Amino acid sequence: MMMRAETPLAPNQWIAMIGGGQLGRMFCFAAHALGYRVCVLDPDADSPAGRVADHHLQADYEDAQALAWIAEHCQAATTEFENVPATVLDALAKHMPVRPGAHAVAIAQDRIAEKTFLREAGVDTALFAAIRSEADCDAVPETLFPGILKSARMGYDGKGQVRIHDRAQLREAFASLNRCACVLEQLLPLAGECSVVLARDANGAMVCFDVFENHHEAGILATTIIPARLPNAIGLRAQAMAQTIAAKLEYVGVLCVEFFVLADGRLVANEMAPRPHNSGHLTIEACASSQFEQQVRAVAGLPLGAAAAIRPAVMLNLLGDTWQAGEPDWSGVLSLPHTHLHLYSKASARVGRKMGHITITGASLGEALSRARHCAQALGLPAPQ
Repeated sequence: MMMRAETPLAPNQWIAMIGGGQLGRMFCFAAHALGYRVCVLDPDADSPAGRVADHHLQADYEDAQALAWIAEHCQAATTEFENVPATVLDALAKHMPVRPGAHAVAIAQDRIAEKTFLREAGVDTALFAAIRSEADCDAVPETLFPGILKSARMGYDGKGQVRIHDRAQLREAFASLNRCACVLEQLLPLAGECSVVLARDANGAMVCFDVFENHHEAGILATTIIPARLPNAIGLRAQAMAQTIAAKLEYVGVLCVEFFVLADGRLVANEMAPRPHNSGHLTIEACASSQFEQQVRAVAGLPLGAAAAIRPAVMLNLLGDTWQAGEPDWSGVLSLPHTHLHLYSKASARVGRKMGHITITGASLGEALSRARHCAQALGLPAPQ
């Protein structure tokens, strides 16, 4: 049976963005380009998204007055990070479409729920065990050693993660994480990492970006490359697995699934992000429609855009470490051809804090990589290989 297309939001209507970070900021730019107004809810008076939004509600995410303002003025809502209380999304859903919905966000908020869901969806993950008590530490099978203990909630960019080699280290690591609920994952022999970003609309139509090749430093994304230098079969498998996940979740919006590529060629899902993703930033210059435009389209009920890559690209993440010797030489960086600088207007540069990114394009991947290496050298960043 053919599903009836929904009526898209008209220009000048309001979309609520829950969260005020850089992802919300880039969403605002895309929403404005399509004629929408954006209200950002974030407690930070100087949040990157709040500074460019049409209206900034400086309040806690659960603030009753702020939520009442959104319910009265906005026609749709979305989020830029997964740690918004799911109850907030449920409350707003009584008044407007909320994309993604609370159910999908709640699963992504908890690594135990996430790993369990992925397994039930038929998607391979690392072997894992839920750790909620000392008794769980004693009960895990020896096959999970060596492993990585990860806090079930609020961990990102390598935070809340401890590598362990045996049961004694597991007990110590569990104590160091304040005995909060955790997941112990078997350590895998990795050959690489990649991610798939897709958009899905309310009728179930999906578009996938090409697979992104990712490289991390100290648990934080450093470089993303498109096209990914992976066998075509692996890329197709990754896209198919991400689409399976989105369909099982009945997801609406932009979803990222991160994958490990194992030394034996197997592909396992690492985690999912119910929002645009750091690895997808290069879609702004490299693809027909960016991940942020796709998010606006999905939230507003517009047809999804084409996701095809139109040129090779390399994205370099800019952390606060880059500022430790003073303001970087942006003029020198921008003198390099086909170099696109995005700074997030954060007030202070701290070590490990995401401050911006640079996307470098080229007529070929070799050309883009060569330019990216010059750019990385000028900024003291790890050079893409």
